[in-house]
Amino acid sequence: MTRLQLPGFPWDTLAGPTARAKEHPDGIVDLSVGTPVDPVPEAVRDALASVSDIPGYPTTHGTAELREAAVGALARRHGVPDVPVDAVLPTIGSKELVAWLPTLLGAGDGDDVVIPELSYPTYEVGALIAGAKAVRADSTVALGPSRPRMLWLNSPSNPTGRVLGVDHLRKVVDWARERDVVVVSDECYLALGWDAEPVSILHPDVSGGSHDGLLAVHSLSKSANLAGYRAGFVTGDPALVADLLAVRKHAGMIVPRPVQEAMRVALADDALLHRQRELYAARRETLRPALTAAGFRIDHSEAGLYLWATRDEPADATVAWLAERGILVAPGTFYGPPAVPTSAWPSPPPTNE
Repeated sequence: MTRLQLPGFPWDTLAGPTARAKEHPDGIVDLSVGTPVDPVPEAVRDALASVSDIPGYPTTHGTAELREAAVGALARRHGVPDVPVDAVLPTIGSKELVAWLPTLLGAGDGDDVVIPELSYPTYEVGALIAGAKAVRADSTVALGPSRPRMLWLNSPSNPTGRVLGVDHLRKVVDWARERDVVVVSDECYLALGWDAEPVSILHPDVSGGSHDGLLAVHSLSKSANLAGYRAGFVTGDPALVADLLAVRKHAGMIVPRPVQEAMRVALADDALLHRQRELYAARRETLRPALTAAGFRIDHSEAGLYLWATRDEPADATVAWLAERGILVAPGTFYGPPAVPTSAWPSPPPTNE
């Protein structure tokens, strides 16, 4: 029997720095995983409880009210109009979808899945689960005449916080459509623009008003502190969403009904998002000058939850230096080949859930 060959889970390698950071007299400051620490909004918790006594199976497609709330949020928050209600599909967080999407879209042996050069590890793992090959490239020029099965975008980026402009995104869409390549945009940090305004791949300025061949992945983990609820959704090309729905029905990939109701409330209430943004902005304004004062250079980081920082030394050295001071971070080498990044996370990425 052939076993699935996957890389080790990167965060499992942080046992040494974790132990060292815990020895600090003031205790550990764990920034190695960007898990939410703020309370789940009361209205969202009330919504979860309000449908807790529904013993029947939920629908894989989600309630119409949830999908309508997602459509409204896309229009209000991100300038994406006219998304058909049927073209929204709730997911069990976003990490699950990232890991299984190449498989769900039919990728397999002999197929290429393009991922960013520096990227969240699950993009590569998803390709491997499908039996496909992950190809790292930030420019379609580097891909030449190839025709990959699918191409991942991530703006704002996890880990670097880099924002791709409208022109860049449009060129990728045009390139992919000429070759009948599916483009999937991980937009989990789309609402967290600071020094730049992130744009959805479904925005008319990028898509030309058509969502053909495009999918956008969204999460409520950071915008509403729902990481523990496993709350996300995918939307875009109605035909692709219908294909995903058909497979997920067979596979039982269903968001629990109480979580669907919690999502509906969170997506309908922009004030919840604005309050959370203010908290993240305040923490960013505290951390950024502290890092620069300690000799770090911060690259990109114009959006998203994190700061991508370096002292121009091997990432492991930075991780050890911070651990001595009670701070646990994840090295930049978790996000690409060792020859690429030397940076370390001062506020490391989550599991993008």
